[in-house]
Amino acid sequence: MAQLRFFYDQRGVLASLPLVLAAFITYGEIQDGWTAWVSGLVIFFLGLCGRIWAQQHLHYRLKMAMSLTQTGPYALLRNPIYVSNTLMSVGVTLVSRVWWLVPITILWCALVFSIVVREEESRIIKVFGQPYADYLKAVPRWLPRFGTAPLGLVNEHLGRSIRAELYNLVYLLPFVIKELVRRY
Repeated sequence: MAQLRFFYDQRGVLASLPLVLAAFITYGEIQDGWTAWVSGLVIFFLGLCGRIWAQQHLHYRLKMAMSLTQTGPYALLRNPIYVSNTLMSVGVTLVSRVWWLVPITILWCALVFSIVVREEESRIIKVFGQPYADYLKAVPRWLPRFGTAPLGLVNEHLGRSIRAELYNLVYLLPFVIKELVRRY
């Protein structure tokens, strides 16, 4: 279990490894920067919006009391933050122009987050018990199941959630620098 805890504790660093490669690799870059940036930013911001939406319901970074969250994106799938992180990573990889790295980024995120979720779920079930066990059975881990639950796209925590997630824009900075170096 200690190995799984390492993956959980280092999940951000581990999931970012393909992004580090994308920041420095130039082999096989596509030449169409406009397409790379538009497609990459669209996917990145979809992921960022997913994190903001999840944060409104989870409250993790909002310094609020935690409870078993089953609303908003958590009514559709159990790990919307990790799915959103994967989208953001794919977006950043597209922005890097190293599109052949996209499948590697997706597979790497899937591997890291699958390991992380195993540790996380074993810990959370100890806290919330049977209600969480029921949630695990009812809600899929990765692919959303749309139903009749209200999505709660916006709630009273939207502003705080946006502020809490703005730090994610820093992931784009190395690629802005890479683009500037390429041009000048």
